[in-house]
Amino acid sequence: MTHLWVRAEQRPNEERVGLTPEGAAALIAKGIEVTVEESHVRAIPIEGYRAAGCAIAPENSWPTAPADAIIFGLKELPEDGTPLPHRHIMFGHAFKGQHSGRRLLERFKAGGGTLYDLEYLVDEDGRRVAAFGYWAGYAGAAVSLMAWAAAQAGKACAPVATFGGRDALLDDLRARLDATAGPRPSAIVIGALGRVGTGAADLCEALDVRTTKWDMAETATGGPFPEILEHDIFLNCIFARPGTPVFVPKSAVDAPRRLSVIGDVACDPDSDYNPVPVYDRATTWQEPVIRVADDPVLDVMAIDNLPSLLPVESSQDYAGQLLPSLATLDRLDGGVWARAQAVFDDNMKGI
Repeated sequence: MTHLWVRAEQRPNEERVGLTPEGAAALIAKGIEVTVEESHVRAIPIEGYRAAGCAIAPENSWPTAPADAIIFGLKELPEDGTPLPHRHIMFGHAFKGQHSGRRLLERFKAGGGTLYDLEYLVDEDGRRVAAFGYWAGYAGAAVSLMAWAAAQAGKACAPVATFGGRDALLDDLRARLDATAGPRPSAIVIGALGRVGTGAADLCEALDVRTTKWDMAETATGGPFPEILEHDIFLNCIFARPGTPVFVPKSAVDAPRRLSVIGDVACDPDSDYNPVPVYDRATTWQEPVIRVADDPVLDVMAIDNLPSLLPVESSQDYAGQLLPSLATLDRLDGGVWARAQAVFDDNMKGI
């Protein structure tokens, strides 16, 4: 019997989950065994999973799960160097030149396990079957606006925390923007036709932020892009890959500009293809921005688990998209799982 083991997330400020109790019940009805670890932070309570018929395991007990269990989580595992013998479903961030990714793949090589990277679960046409992109863009734009409002008062963005829902987030942001006693900022979204960019633009427009929307047509020249510097906020919603243009070069820090906040929603600072090379590390919920210039101010927001600001809504949305693929876990030799394994196998060749 196929056995899916939903682990507790171990990253700070990560309350999301990729399977709801309703989804778990649907998998069990198809003959898939589902184990869910207890979690002291998960936004969806364990009682729902128990009622759905899931087996309940202690928090963070996945290393001792049966050898045939498929371990399912969202964010990265603790970087403790231990070999990984299981099959894992998660966002590995290991296939685009990330330096930390090689260390993860070395752990899979040492343990003989397999990574089915959620970013590489794609259909026959190469489109991702599930993504948090919309909520990443929505929350990324929100924190970027928080940073802009704080800078108007001569401050850096304060720590952020989860919100009970979209309406609570919007109310909070309106109050912050109104407190500046000035006009709304202008924003430019690059990648505006994708899920991430759509979420970012929707958040901005809900708050009457003047928004310029760019996508591939507007960036096809490869740059430079002086228009970005003429906006208050730049929201990068393009994932780094070979051929991605540089949107804000290092020279922009000292150039004349209106730009004061960069929201790097894609957040790939350690990629060789980072299109925003003015910073070199992700930011955190405790310190949401890096200040890369003081006069005039330029803050970079690069939190890498943004959708968890709205953990219930983003979990429900993502889990609904992913469930049809999870229902085929008993057929790993075909479909999305075979395609994901091919990507893994290809990237393991140099390890």
